[in-house]
Amino acid sequence: MLMKPALVVMAAGLGRRFGGLKQLSSVGPGGEHLMDYSVYDAIAAGFCKVVFVIKRETEEAFREALGGELERVADVRYVFQDIENIPAGCAVPEDRAKPWGTAHAVLSAKSVVREPFAVINADDFYGAASFQALGSFLCSPIRSYKRHQYAMVGFDLANTLSPSGSVSRGVCTLGADGKLAEIVERTHIELQQGKPFYTEDSQNFVPLDGGTVVSMNMWGFDPSIFAEIESKFYAFFENNRSRIDTAEFYLPAVVDALIKEGKADVSVLSTPERWLGLTHPDDLGSVRAAIAEMVSNDKYPANLWK
Repeated sequence: MLMKPALVVMAAGLGRRFGGLKQLSSVGPGGEHLMDYSVYDAIAAGFCKVVFVIKRETEEAFREALGGELERVADVRYVFQDIENIPAGCAVPEDRAKPWGTAHAVLSAKSVVREPFAVINADDFYGAASFQALGSFLCSPIRSYKRHQYAMVGFDLANTLSPSGSVSRGVCTLGADGKLAEIVERTHIELQQGKPFYTEDSQNFVPLDGGTVVSMNMWGFDPSIFAEIESKFYAFFENNRSRIDTAEFYLPAVVDALIKEGKADVSVLSTPERWLGLTHPDDLGSVRAAIAEMVSNDKYPANLWK
C-alpha cells in the first residue's frame, strides 16, 4: 500500500529583506497566508500530513494563526529549526545567530517524517498544478533503483521575478534525459530594463535567459535524503570554517552534490504556474491583488477553511 505524501513547509526564515515575519502576513480575503494556499493545493493533490519547520520563539504565533483551522483537515506537526541541532562533531560558533539554511531546515523534520514528502518555502506561492505534478511523482509505485529518485518542480525564470527587488533562485541545467544535471544557487537575481541578471559581487552583472529553468525550493524526496543531508553537513562545516558564523547550508547544494556523485536522479517536473512571493515589503500589494483575482475567478474560495 502506498503511503500518502507529507508536506514540509520551511517557515523559520528571518525575513530580513521583508522586514518581519512575512510567513504570517495576511494576503487572502479571509486573512489567509501564502502557505494556506499551498496547504490547500497540497491537500487537493493527495497530501495528508503538514510539517511546519519554525523557530521555537514563533511557535505560539504559528499555532494561533494556523493550527486550529488546518488541524481539522490534515495531520499538522511543528518542528523547530534549532541552530544547536547539528550532527555530532560540529560545534556552533559563538557568533552564530541565524538558522543554518534550507538543508538544515529539512533535516529538522527528520523525527516526524517517515513517508515520501515535498518541501516548499512558506513565503512562496506555487499553484495547484505544481502540487498535482509533485503529488503524482511522490505517489508513484516504489521501484528498486541504484540511485535515489527525487524530483524538483522547475519554473521558468521569467515567471519567478519580483519587480520590487532581487530574489534568490536555484539556476538549473538539464541533461539530455530531461533530468537535473546541475543546480547553482544565485542569491541576487534582479530585473534590469525588463531582463534578468545575476551578480555575485553587486558590481558585475551576468544576463540570464527568461526561459531558464529555476528551482523555487519545491522538491520531492523520500526519507533517504535525511542521511544524505547529515553527511553533507560535515563537508559544509569544514569548507566554511572561515565564515561559519554566517555561511548558509543550501538544499540545492546538497542535491547538486548527490547528482554529481551519481547518488541521485532528480526528475524535473514542469509547471505552467506563475510564482507569487513575499521577498520585499512592496510585494505585499501585488500578491494580495493576484490572490483576489484568483478568488474572483473561482480558483480558490473566498475563505479557504470555512
